[in-house]
Amino acid sequence: MVNSMEPRIIPRKEHCISRKQVSPNAVRTLYRLHRKGFIAYLVGGCVRDLLLERTPKDFDIATNARPGQIKRLFRNCRLIGRRFRLAHLHFQDEIIEVSTFRRAGVPSDSAGAEETGRNNRPSRHVKDEDGMVLRDNIFGTPEEDALCRDFTINALAYNMADFSVVDYSTGLSDLQQRLIRPIGDPYVRFTEDPVRMLRAVRFSASHNLVIEPAAWEILCDLSSAISRVPPARLYEEIQKLFLLGYARPVFSLLEKSGLLAALFPGLSQWNYGNSHRLTLLHTNLEWLDQLCRSGTPPSLALFLAALFGPSLEEAALASHRGGIPHKQALEAACAIFMKEICKTASIPKRVGILLHGILAFQHSLHRTPPQHPSSLVSRPEFADAIAYLRLGAETRRENRTPLEWWDAFLLEAPSITCSEPPTDEAPPKRRRKRRRRHRHVAKTPV
Repeated sequence: MVNSMEPRIIPRKEHCISRKQVSPNAVRTLYRLHRKGFIAYLVGGCVRDLLLERTPKDFDIATNARPGQIKRLFRNCRLIGRRFRLAHLHFQDEIIEVSTFRRAGVPSDSAGAEETGRNNRPSRHVKDEDGMVLRDNIFGTPEEDALCRDFTINALAYNMADFSVVDYSTGLSDLQQRLIRPIGDPYVRFTEDPVRMLRAVRFSASHNLVIEPAAWEILCDLSSAISRVPPARLYEEIQKLFLLGYARPVFSLLEKSGLLAALFPGLSQWNYGNSHRLTLLHTNLEWLDQLCRSGTPPSLALFLAALFGPSLEEAALASHRGGIPHKQALEAACAIFMKEICKTASIPKRVGILLHGILAFQHSLHRTPPQHPSSLVSRPEFADAIAYLRLGAETRRENRTPLEWWDAFLLEAPSITCSEPPTDEAPPKRRRKRRRRHRHVAKTPV
């Protein structure tokens, strides 16, 4: 780890961060913690982005208040996490994450027992046999917390008490040099949590930063370790990698580092040494990035279709030429794909169904004019299917005639949406009212 050092304090007049740029909910949370006598900082990516004059996606807070104390202070608090307890403060329009300052430890660190949980069980720092951290629940100081973070540019803090920026490492200078530098030994940091390699790639692509050369070499050497990360966690990370508007540069870095082969071995083999296929994937991902920049980010199913659709369609076509009906061939190709990718990332079954629907829908979209077009529009996968058709038309100049027909049809019938019932279907039958049966009451003899 980085040796302890005096923090660099940057006063308000020497940096560009203003309270007006910070979420009002985060400001109120910080002030309440201060009023109750706790230390509380804005930390992590939001400070980095504010210094880069970018708009943060969220605002995270670190404090010396323990999770139980945070929960007692805020009625809207929910405690989450097993590896490290976090407090989520639920507001009407956002969630503010509040964490307790933590520190690094080793499996035999007896100091970890100073904080006990339920049933007086000590909170421990636990690693597996490969060095990956499994549980990390040791509380510490603001300095220890900063030096526990992945990269120096994410170890910056904003102190609401005096509006200063606090730097315990070399975050400010690295930010000025646009450099991603791990805190401590890159080999140890990437081994402790292989997801840090994906985060390095994502920050490099999204913020136009360069990964420190020594760290990049170690990242390439350890790229296969990403397969040890639980599939549920990789599912979340893949969405961050590809659905935020930087899929094209992310893909290039993944490919160069070896992470792509570890994450998607089948795709890596499909495009290996084939410049035409690689260019096709780059073009598709750039098209998705343009969707994000236009304010209409793609769904996960559409992203999977753009990245894996060409290889799945090629596999289905090969099976079809071997005598298997195209519908069954495509179903088999998608089933094999989902089985393989779920070993890496836990893609929900419903997303796999939508992916198959997008690819299977293309046959109906290519028929012009199609039968019952209003019924096709009403299907849940139509929006992504027409987007996939548009992808081919705009990037490879394919299937332009069917797309022009559909654009004209949708322009003439703007009231038809994917959520409306098909107009070509007969209205549902009205339920007949049952006649009320009158009970016969026997007359009592006088």
